[in-house]
Amino acid sequence: MTPLATTLADVAAHAATLPLSDDPWSQIFSFAHYGELLVLLQNSILAGAVLGLVGGVIGVFVMSRDMAFAVHGISELSFAGASAGLLLGAGVVEGSLVGSLVAALLIGVLGSRARDRNSITAVLMPFGLGLGILCLALYPGRSANKFGLLTGQIVAVDNPQLGWLVVIAAVVIIGLLLLWRPLMFSSVDADVAAARGVPVRMLSIGFMLLLGLAVAVSVQIVGALLVLSILVTPAAAALRISASPLVAPLLSVVFAVVSMVGGIMLALGGSIPISPYVTTISFAIYAVCRVISALRARRGLPGRRMPAQLGLNS
Repeated sequence: MTPLATTLADVAAHAATLPLSDDPWSQIFSFAHYGELLVLLQNSILAGAVLGLVGGVIGVFVMSRDMAFAVHGISELSFAGASAGLLLGAGVVEGSLVGSLVAALLIGVLGSRARDRNSITAVLMPFGLGLGILCLALYPGRSANKFGLLTGQIVAVDNPQLGWLVVIAAVVIIGLLLLWRPLMFSSVDADVAAARGVPVRMLSIGFMLLLGLAVAVSVQIVGALLVLSILVTPAAAALRISASPLVAPLLSVVFAVVSMVGGIMLALGGSIPISPYVTTISFAIYAVCRVISALRARRGLPGRRMPAQLGLNS
């Protein structure tokens, strides 16, 4: 496959040759010419798998540290940075990274306590969304590019972008592995960890930077509004059925990869953005896990524990 095989122009030109239908279901599920589209969008499928891996691993820490709201705040600043990069011609990926890292640093440095963190996140969210909308309103280019930053797109992952995504994902995974034990300890009980000499504040800032990188690459695929479906929902589902420090991250990765790759595979056959497919699969997995957890509780079997208890028996 040539480097240009998965560019937006190639896929758009191919899609223009396909017959249109007035049937609304054909816009959601239509597998005509599916094999040709599958070849064209191999990069997007690989990107989805990599993103699922990153989201599944870091999502467990997001849940154990009660930072789901912070993820949404970072995504709004990432959206603002991506929009500014699109408007100024500096690059969407670069702008998204800058926005995410700035938000992560602000939340990590100023929000050492949960109350402060939620307040700062609530302040950053409308500012980032408003700034992003302003930049998009001033952008004279294609409306599809604007819409994709909010709801995600599967046809814009070319070889350079895939390379950037893999590099950033590797940085996040390696960083988490290096910080795993002290980060897990501080996530379970920050006061006890600090009393034993664990640099809790520095760990928090380091984790926020890794989270910012994960959010930045997620925005490129699923959009700023639906990042939670990859960085929060799979981990929340996994923690419903297991509190093991080994099993829970593995389940979270499986759920995230299934949601991402499955969503992309379904989106190939439709003409709507990827996000409805990904979020639906992710929510369905979470719903099934809740049912399993409830059935275990009724039968008196060991069920899930609260995220803050993750790792207590390790």
